Amino acid sequence: MSGGDLAAPGGDHLRAPGGDLAARQAELVAALVAGGPLPAGFAPAPVEAARRALLRKRAGDVARHWPLLAAGLGDAWPATFAGWAGGRPTNGSLRDGWDLARELRDRGTLPPLGAEELAAREAATRYDGRSAPRPRRLPAVVRAGGAVAAQLAGRVRLLRPAPR
Repeated sequence: MSGGDLAAPGGDHLRAPGGDLAARQAELVAALVAGGPLPAGFAPAPVEAARRALLRKRAGDVARHWPLLAAGLGDAWPATFAGWAGGRPTNGSLRDGWDLARELRDRGTLPPLGAEELAAREAATRYDGRSAPRPRRLPAVVRAGGAVAAQLAGRVRLLRPAPR
């Protein structure tokens, strides 16, 4: 990062009396990606612009792992994702999309395409929301938002699409 990119005019953005560089960097990262407070000495507008750009990038990464969820939300995808992810650190694109899909399901706002994608993912893979997803070994039948998917011998089939 070059001097003055995110610093307030005339401010020394990484050196503070009594603070070390690593702690200041951690504060800045928290403000950019986890909804943390703005560290002293940084200009709010450039930090907010960088935070929004990182959220857009993160939304694109999640959409690559969850294309049906993103397509189902259509033009609402960027705002929906940014509203959900704005105060959360990332767990990786796959897990972020999974967590968002589950939250939308719980709220009753998961679009049909997203419900089908979530049902298929949950039939194929076990994910507890804390640790990395793991392939299922046993047969499974999963319902999500009206969609029903089954996994048998490693093959997933959508048995019933979500109501439209």
